[in-house]
Amino acid sequence: MAAERAALFAGFRALGRYSSHVPHVLRYHGRHREFYVATAVGRSVHTYNVKKLGIVAVSNALLQDITCLAADRMLIFASYGDVFHAIARNKEVVHTYEGHKARIHLLQPFGDHVISVDVANVLIVWDIQSEEEYLQVVFDKATFAVSAILHPSTYLNKILLGSEQGGLQLWNIRSNKLLYSFPGWGLGVTTLAQAPAVDVIAVGLVSGHIIIHNIKFDETLMKFQQDWGPITAISFRTDGHPVMAAGSPVGHIALWDLEEKKLLSQMRNAHSTAVAGMSFVPGEPLLITNGADNAIRVWIFDGPGGTGRVLRSRMGHSAPPTKIRYHGQNGEQILSAGQDGTLQSFSTVHERFNKSLGRGSINKKKSKKKGLQNDTMALPPITAFASEIAHQNDWDGIVACHQGYITCTTWNYQKTSMGAHKLRPEEFSKNKPIDIYATAVDITTCGNFAVIGMSTGQVDVYNMQSGIHRGRYGRERAHEGSIRGVAVDGLNQLTITAGSDGLIKFWKFKAKDLVHSTDLPSSPSGILLHRDSGILGIAFDDFSISVLDIETWKIVRKFSGHQGRINDMTFSPDGRWLITSSMDCTIKTWDLPSGCLIDCFLLDSAAVSLTMSPTGDFLASAHVDDLGIYLWSNRSLYSLVSLRPLPADYEPSVITLPGTCPLQDVDVAEDEDKCDEMVEYESPEQLGEQLVTLSLLPESRWKNLLSLDIIKKKNKPREPPKVPKSAPFFIPTVPGLIPRYAAPEQENDTQSKVVNIGVLAQKSDFYVHLEEALSTNEYTAPLNLLKDLGPSNIEIELRSLAPEGGGSLEVMLSFLRMIGMMLNKKYNFELAQAYLALFLKLHLKIISSEPSLLEEISSLSTQLEETWIHLRSLFNQSLCVLTYMKSALL
Repeated sequence: MAAERAALFAGFRALGRYSSHVPHVLRYHGRHREFYVATAVGRSVHTYNVKKLGIVAVSNALLQDITCLAADRMLIFASYGDVFHAIARNKEVVHTYEGHKARIHLLQPFGDHVISVDVANVLIVWDIQSEEEYLQVVFDKATFAVSAILHPSTYLNKILLGSEQGGLQLWNIRSNKLLYSFPGWGLGVTTLAQAPAVDVIAVGLVSGHIIIHNIKFDETLMKFQQDWGPITAISFRTDGHPVMAAGSPVGHIALWDLEEKKLLSQMRNAHSTAVAGMSFVPGEPLLITNGADNAIRVWIFDGPGGTGRVLRSRMGHSAPPTKIRYHGQNGEQILSAGQDGTLQSFSTVHERFNKSLGRGSINKKKSKKKGLQNDTMALPPITAFASEIAHQNDWDGIVACHQGYITCTTWNYQKTSMGAHKLRPEEFSKNKPIDIYATAVDITTCGNFAVIGMSTGQVDVYNMQSGIHRGRYGRERAHEGSIRGVAVDGLNQLTITAGSDGLIKFWKFKAKDLVHSTDLPSSPSGILLHRDSGILGIAFDDFSISVLDIETWKIVRKFSGHQGRINDMTFSPDGRWLITSSMDCTIKTWDLPSGCLIDCFLLDSAAVSLTMSPTGDFLASAHVDDLGIYLWSNRSLYSLVSLRPLPADYEPSVITLPGTCPLQDVDVAEDEDKCDEMVEYESPEQLGEQLVTLSLLPESRWKNLLSLDIIKKKNKPREPPKVPKSAPFFIPTVPGLIPRYAAPEQENDTQSKVVNIGVLAQKSDFYVHLEEALSTNEYTAPLNLLKDLGPSNIEIELRSLAPEGGGSLEVMLSFLRMIGMMLNKKYNFELAQAYLALFLKLHLKIISSEPSLLEEISSLSTQLEETWIHLRSLFNQSLCVLTYMKSALL
């Protein structure tokens, strides 16, 4: 049974993605008079303004990850595989160019044309508007493998090509002629850049050499050499300073003085990976760089020595995140620890609120002196952390443990830096054993204490304000094996520890005494406590999950279904859902009240960490070998979602990770229609044999049946309405000497004569169906007719059942049997009560004098009493449960 889409969560957008290995492009907008920088992020193009480095636009997602980027005055060109597209207005794909047989690795806009080169050494010139090939040139890969392309300034219709063999060729594209071949320098060309001077080109080589060459006279003007490997990017300042910048694969940038022909300065560790793109802003002392370390930086050259400093930057993790958690209660910040050793905070509202808390270090001062590459003081990546906001303005509010490291660190969110304390057991204060390390950590709700579990089974408590050791659980250690998880309840009364020895232990938080110990069926791999409801999620090494109530110390739910190691768990804010991720690449949502799996979706890569927003609107996930954090919107908040248990043979289909652009709002009504089509669920007529079912008719149809005479009396006008008499055209006068007006004649009141037609009245449909039901015993048709009538018509129909109204005793008996049928089936319970009450009110004298009717009424009375006694016991039971729950909460 395959699923078309995830029912409960829908992909929203990705956080923390800013750059890739693809070089950026710099554009100038004439009307805005502003520079923009575009970077490739996954399958989309991000456009930032240089002024504030704020994101301006995110393009629509392409089919695959972008591998090459270029831009002209109007369009951005992005390629993947053997296809490339033209993107207009930084968003929409307006042209598609197909024709290459191999992967495209070079793009060069050229007036009304664009040039593309693939790895098979085929160069194609395209007409931008018509999407047709203008020219195709095939080069011999053995003698001239194209590795760089450039359009020299003022060279009409000409392009310069660099090769892996080291030679250069100047071509006229219009005439398809090779104008000149440069012998080169015997080393592969990696990049070509136009110098501010006409005819002068900078050539970067794989050896680290930079050749400043005049292509008009084929003359080398100067040479430079870097010792950091091949040249990855070159750019020239154009604000009056003769400076050239060159990038390297190790992330260093060298600045060369072109007048003095010497090295001006070095910008070491500008990026932690290779410098992919580099552009000086024309006429300004600003340099823009990007790299595969997921960072864009704007450097300003305003200090002495000619070196630059970071003016603005946008950066995420340079290595995949390992643990993510929401910070605070507003659901707007996500703390993320990555394999790059940094702890960062990403805002779900806007990128300008992002923070980087830095990298863990034994000694910050020494680390800054040594730099990123040679930093022996850097701590290993964070494997687990906990945060609280209660006292984060007063002292550190985050505590973290590091991979294979005994010392736990504190972090300050407000200061965006590493904290003041390093927490480790006193016996290891001098020597630090390699085989002992911290495995689990938690922080109390008040933010005063941190509880840290060790691989030896020790569990220690530290004060967050002073860093002082405040006790240990157990005499020497809490468990015989490694600690797999620690948790403190919301009132600082209980500390819960889980060990690899297969035990869950409950300790008094302050006294450190053991309260209870629970044996587990398997060794736990991790625990998670929902403090508000007091439920503990336990993940096991056998891929199963259990839920334990910390008040009764009993396991209340067991779930199985994952086929791989469970990486992380998170609870919904109300504690109804437990969401788990596993190495089987699925994310599953378990409903705790019903104990069922209600949602499951499959991804291309496994989620290593999950966290649910405190407001319940988003689920965030981090994945294997992925730099981004992905947000999934909770569809149950804004559309109709079926939370029925999934069948045992449910097979989820693969869901694509969301892009960096928020998905367009879908039509909720249309979405609901799809949901209705997908889940065809019909409620049964009766939920249980012991219950009763109401009719769902509005109260106005049945509630006031006994008060109709009072309502009519209140609505009766005090006096009949009088028609105003119109004045005659000529006012009549009395004949005589003195003219007098004639008095108006009084009209005789006409009294209506009501004719009692009695037996001449025509039988109604309701009456006819009741007569038929005496023989067929089918009362569905008369009941449906009665349900469609209003209160006044119902009274008329019931009055007409008596003999003086044209009815008969047999029809009255048939009506009582219809009420009995309703009570037997327990349908339309309130209608049966109302109809019977009105019937008794109208015909009580006739019923008391007829034995057949009295016998039927007595059986109905017994039936009504039994049903009501049972319902009253159910009501009392529910009220007792509610009273108990209220008293427990208070």
